[in-house]
Amino acid sequence: MSQLRIPAVYMRGGTSKGVFFHATDLPADEALRDNLLLRVIGSPDPYRKQIDGMGGATSSTSKVVLISKSARADCDVDYNFGAVSIDQPVIDWSGNCGNLTSAVGPYAISEGLVDAPREGVAVVRIWQVNIQKRIVAHVQMAAGEVVEDGSFELDGVTFPAAEIRLEFLDLQGSTMFPTGHKREVLDVPDVGKLDVTLINAGIPTIFMEASSLGLKGTELQSDINNDAQLLARVETIRAYAAVVMGVAATPEDATLNRPHTPKLAFVSRPAAYTASSGKSIQTSQIELLARIFSMGPLHHAMTGTGAVAIAVASVIPGTLVNDVLGGTQRDMIRFGHPSGILQVGAEAVLVGGEWIVKKAIMSRTARRLMEGFVRIP
Repeated sequence: MSQLRIPAVYMRGGTSKGVFFHATDLPADEALRDNLLLRVIGSPDPYRKQIDGMGGATSSTSKVVLISKSARADCDVDYNFGAVSIDQPVIDWSGNCGNLTSAVGPYAISEGLVDAPREGVAVVRIWQVNIQKRIVAHVQMAAGEVVEDGSFELDGVTFPAAEIRLEFLDLQGSTMFPTGHKREVLDVPDVGKLDVTLINAGIPTIFMEASSLGLKGTELQSDINNDAQLLARVETIRAYAAVVMGVAATPEDATLNRPHTPKLAFVSRPAAYTASSGKSIQTSQIELLARIFSMGPLHHAMTGTGAVAIAVASVIPGTLVNDVLGGTQRDMIRFGHPSGILQVGAEAVLVGGEWIVKKAIMSRTARRLMEGFVRIP
């Protein structure tokens, strides 16, 4: 049987990997497109290995990205992200991937979708289709090519590379706190009452204190992902909060059809721990501990959009994150995650008694791993 042959690029962006496509190379019919993309990645796979596809059997490596020229005057390209379930026939298009966002600019430049200077820094204006927000990527250029080699180190990625600075814009709005509260108590059936912040900045996110889950905040994947009872409780909380946040009709709907969003994260005050690489993280190096669940298990580092949510929540008084930070405001904060340390920041101003977040800032790296064609039956 002959196979379909579709142009594609396999890229790392931040601590994630995904298969990038020109949107025009895929079927316009969304159901047909999604079936094709599931087969590309190797899902659904009851073995959860994705051996017969491009997926890497983790939430960080089971991803697809569609890029096209933008019709918007204020953007260069449209970026549509799909989080592909490993064992279910589902692609969740409800949220962004902040890590793969760092690869969008380099991909768009290398594919000739945007003009870039031969030397210096290319500014790529991105329209994030999933969340309807603008992002600006600053990509280093040399001799007309995207610079990939560099000395910028990103914990969770083995090798250093060129820094790509990202600015997430237009984060303010009435939907930032979907319930109208910066901090509240959720009475979750079969779990109990939980102190949370529900925020929509970068991605819909549920923030809890680590102690609410019986955790310390210094945990690694190995401490959590083999605890089926804990993971089930986390999913119960996440699914219930999804309904409260207005992004799912029922908890069952959230679990089956919206596994990518909202994310659930837990935070705590700084403490020393050893990262998954063996690197020693000292209390003096960080202002916060943060962990996030992604598509079920605990993430091996920190999702990019989760980092944006942390940055935004950190500068708004009254959120759980800001309170854990001691109620102080910092332009940039450093937080510890399972793979090490990440620095993020946000710019916020008080207008008419409300905090308006102008943008969130973070840096990532990206690299083109393979280019050519994917083949599917």
